Amino acid sequence: MATANTLPGNPTASSGIRADIHPVPEPANLQVDGEAAESFIAEKRIGERIKHLRLKKSMGLVELGRHTGLSASFLSQLETGRVVPTLRNLARIAMVFSKDLNYFFEPEPQTIFRIHRGKDRIRLPQSGVQDPSYYFESLGYMVPDRQLDPYFAEFLPSRPGREPRPHQHFGCEFLYLLSGALDLRHGETTNRIEQGDAVYFDASTTHSYECAGDNPATALIVTLQQPVAGNGPRNSANLPPKAQRTLPPVTLPPQTARTRIASKAG
Repeated sequence: MATANTLPGNPTASSGIRADIHPVPEPANLQVDGEAAESFIAEKRIGERIKHLRLKKSMGLVELGRHTGLSASFLSQLETGRVVPTLRNLARIAMVFSKDLNYFFEPEPQTIFRIHRGKDRIRLPQSGVQDPSYYFESLGYMVPDRQLDPYFAEFLPSRPGREPRPHQHFGCEFLYLLSGALDLRHGETTNRIEQGDAVYFDASTTHSYECAGDNPATALIVTLQQPVAGNGPRNSANLPPKAQRTLPPVTLPPQTARTRIASKAG
């Protein structure tokens, strides 16, 4: 008869442990091949991914070092692949950019290619005003982590009581006037822009637009949200509190709230 400490049909010790179950052996000391580790790091292009995150935030090595507690020289070597990062260091860097560690080891994203159908675009008014002087559509809202923001904008004819609203933002702006006429004020200077004219300017200088005719003016606008090199203190992170982007990134409303843009004003 089997006792409380034995199982029928299996030789056992008095402790009741089954003879066909063996303890898991202690793992042997594991050694990682240094060259294999470096090859893995190079394959994942971790240094390039760190540099991409840093430049996207317009952040220097010294600033990133302040946030992570790592030296600028070490970060430079890390970005160029001359040193192998530890998980602790990667975690510090990932936290600065609101990423998790998987970001550095996931496969590279596929080449970006997006089509924005005209019927799917969204018409939005100038932000921050009760009586908008222009409406715009994002032409790149489906592109993740985009480096530039293209827009189609329609500027309404001016009327009494509605003044242009100056604004500023990091980076450069490009405007190509498709139709009509537009007065573009940049700093203290106002220029008349007509159909077919193109303008490229430093967007950290205050600027505003005003339709210069009785009919709406339409334009293609592209903004690059990066500080302009060599422009002194206006490129620092201390833009005035009222500084804002001309045409902010679009947050899509529900499908039922989408509005088709008319090719011309009614």
